[in-house]
Amino acid sequence: LPSVGAGCVQGVGVWCRGDAVEEHLRDGWQTLRWQDVARQVRQIACGLKHLGLEPEQRCAILAETRVEWILADLGVLCAAGATTTIFPASATSECAHILNDSKTRFVFVDTPQQLDRLRQIRDQIPGVERVILIEQDERDGDARDDAWALSLQALMRHGKHWDEAHPDDYLRAIKRIPPDALATLIYTSGTTGQPKGVELTHDCWLFEAEAIDALGFLSPADTQYLWLPLAHSFGKVLEVTLIRIGIPTAVDGSVDRLVDNLRSMRPTFIAAVPQIFERIFNQVRKTAEQSGRIRKRMFEWAFEIGRQVSQLQQQGRSPEGMLSMQHALAERMVFQRIRSLFGGKIRFFISGSAPLPDEIAEFFHAAGLLILEGYGLTESSAASFVNRPDRFKFGTVGPPVPGVQVRLAEDDSEILLKGRGIMRAYFNLAQDTADAFDHDGWLKTGDIGEIDEDNFLRIVDRKKDLIKTSSGKLVAPQKLEGRLLAACPYIRHVLVHGDRRSFCVALITLDDDAIAPWLKDNGLGELRRSEQIHHHAVKTLIQRYVDAMNVDLARHETIRDFTILSRPFSVENGELTASLKLKRRAVEEKHSALLNQFYTDATKKP
Repeated sequence: LPSVGAGCVQGVGVWCRGDAVEEHLRDGWQTLRWQDVARQVRQIACGLKHLGLEPEQRCAILAETRVEWILADLGVLCAAGATTTIFPASATSECAHILNDSKTRFVFVDTPQQLDRLRQIRDQIPGVERVILIEQDERDGDARDDAWALSLQALMRHGKHWDEAHPDDYLRAIKRIPPDALATLIYTSGTTGQPKGVELTHDCWLFEAEAIDALGFLSPADTQYLWLPLAHSFGKVLEVTLIRIGIPTAVDGSVDRLVDNLRSMRPTFIAAVPQIFERIFNQVRKTAEQSGRIRKRMFEWAFEIGRQVSQLQQQGRSPEGMLSMQHALAERMVFQRIRSLFGGKIRFFISGSAPLPDEIAEFFHAAGLLILEGYGLTESSAASFVNRPDRFKFGTVGPPVPGVQVRLAEDDSEILLKGRGIMRAYFNLAQDTADAFDHDGWLKTGDIGEIDEDNFLRIVDRKKDLIKTSSGKLVAPQKLEGRLLAACPYIRHVLVHGDRRSFCVALITLDDDAIAPWLKDNGLGELRRSEQIHHHAVKTLIQRYVDAMNVDLARHETIRDFTILSRPFSVENGELTASLKLKRRAVEEKHSALLNQFYTDATKKP
C-alpha cells in the first residue's frame, strides 16, 4: 500500500474541498491527481523522517474527514510509521488516554481549536513531541510554528529539504516495509469499557482492498462521495478501496454541505451508517405527511407500488402489465425526486457499523435506491461480509468477502472469523488478545449470528447485549431499537432494558427538529422541555408507535412501558461513543433509579 504514494496511478482524481481555497476555485472544489498526491505524500513522509520518526512509531490524526487526512495517513505509512486514529469529537480525556496508551510521538490536527485543546493538556501527554496543524490562516503565515507545533506546510518544506539531502532513502525505506508491519492503530469504541488499541497491519489493508476489488461491483467508472469519519475502520476501508481500484472520490466530511455536495458531485455510490438512512427515511415521510392529503396519498400509493416491484426484483423478476405502468408513473411522480436528493446517479449505498432495520432497506429499495448492508469489526479490518448489487437479502449482511472464513460457535452461535484481515493484537494487552481468540485461532466477534443455506449471515445481536428475562426468554434489544427508530420519526434514541427482569421497558429521547412542528401544531410549542416530555399528548403520540411495533412481537419481546428523557444521548455526557454508538451499560447505570421504578411500580399494580 505505501507504494501508492510513490507510484502514481495516472488519470485518477481525488476531489477535496477546503474553505481556504473555496473562493478561488469553481464551485469550491480542488482536483488532485495522483501525481499531486504522490508529491505531497512524499514531502509529508520525508518531513516525518526529518523529525526522527522510526518504523512502526505512531503518528495520530485528530481531524475531520478531509483530503489532508488521507495525505497525512499515506505520509505516515510511507515513512514506515503507523497511524493512530482519533475521532475529532472524542472527549479530551479520551484523546489523552489514546495518545498516551499508543505512545504517539506526533499528532496531526485539522484546526487551531484542536491544537489549543491539546495545548491545554500538554502536561498530560508528555510523549507527544510535535503537533502538525493542517489549517493555517494565510494572514498568520507560520506564526503558530513553535517548539511544539508547526504547520503542515512547514513540515512539507522540511520534508522537501530532507528528501533532497537523502535522495534514495524514501523509496528504499518503502521497499523494506514488511507486510506484517503495523500500519494503523484504531481504538475500539469503548461501549463496554476502556477503548483498546487494535493493531492492523499493512497486509490487513491490502487484503481488504484486494477482496473488495475481487467482488467486481466497483470500478474507475464510479464516483465515490467520502464523508464518513476516517478515524473509523469503515472509513479507512473506503480509503484503501479508492486507491486499489482507482475510484474518483469527492472528500468532504462536512454534514452541513452534504446536500449541496451530492447535487454537484453526483456520486454513484455512498457509504453511510444506519442513523443517516433512518433520518432521511423519517424526513421523507414527515415531508409527505405535511404536504397535504392528495400528495400524501400519492406518496403512499407510489411506495406501495414500489414495494411490490421490490419484491419481484428480489426474486429476480421484473414488473409486467398494469404494475409496470403504475411503476413508471410512480417513478415520474415520486421516486425520481427522491433520488435527485442524492445527485440522481446513485447505483447503491453501502451501510455498516450498526444494524440496518429491514423497514429502512425496503423503503429505499422501493424508491429505486439499493442499500447493501455489510458487517465487520475493527478487529477484522471492517469489511468481512457484504451484500452484492446482484445478490442481496434484506435483513442480512450478505456472504463473506473473498478470503474471509466464518463459522458459528457450537454452544451459542457466536460468529468466529479467520483471514488476512484479522488484527495482529490488542496493543500492549496480551491477556485481552489471548481472550479474543479461541483455541484454534478463530477471532471471537462477540456477535451472535445465523448463516442460511446461501451463506448469507444474519446478525442476531451483540452477545453481551442480549437480554435474558427472568423467565429465561432471550430478547435482542438492537433489533427492537432499530424497528422503533424506523417506525417513529420523532424519536432520536432508544434503549431497551430488561435483562433478568420480568418484562422489557425503554428509555426514549426525542428528535428536536422532527417533533418541533408537531408540538407547535398541537399547541405545545411554548411549553418548557420538562413540561413537553411529560405531557399526555406527547406520551400518547409515542405510545401509538410502540403499540404498533408490539403487535408483531412475541409477548416477552414487547415494550411494556417507556419514559421520555429530557435530552438526547450525547458523546459529551458519556452516553455515546465518538462513533455515536450507544454506551448501553453507562446509560443504564446513569438512569438505574428510573429503570428500577418501572418494576417497583409494576409490583404495586393489582
